[in-house]
Amino acid sequence: MGVRGGNLQIDNIELNVSDIDRAKAFYGKAFGWSFTDYGPTYCEFSDGRLTGGLTTGGPVRPGGPLVILYADDLAVAQSRVTAAGGRIVRPVFAFPGGRRFHFQDPDGYELAVWSAS
Repeated sequence: MGVRGGNLQIDNIELNVSDIDRAKAFYGKAFGWSFTDYGPTYCEFSDGRLTGGLTTGGPVRPGGPLVILYADDLAVAQSRVTAAGGRIVRPVFAFPGGRRFHFQDPDGYELAVWSAS
């Protein structure tokens, strides 16, 4: 996932899309974004400042993108999330470039935390 941010800072935004090629065509034409493919279900985008992802790995959620934070230590971040009242909705899993988990905050918003290690 691109160049990582600082510990416990927003690092990435992921959009679930129904068709990666169509999304790449749209964002490339509309905003000049560049893309790096990581298999058939994931593509990283870059707008020159921020990176994010286009994925078909989950349902399309028109209500908003998935905000992803970076953590130096994924286990510590997960403990902090649960101690603060968050609920883990997708346990830690591996992906090309690292591992991550998803959680819901007390209002039901889903976010994720990833780590390169």
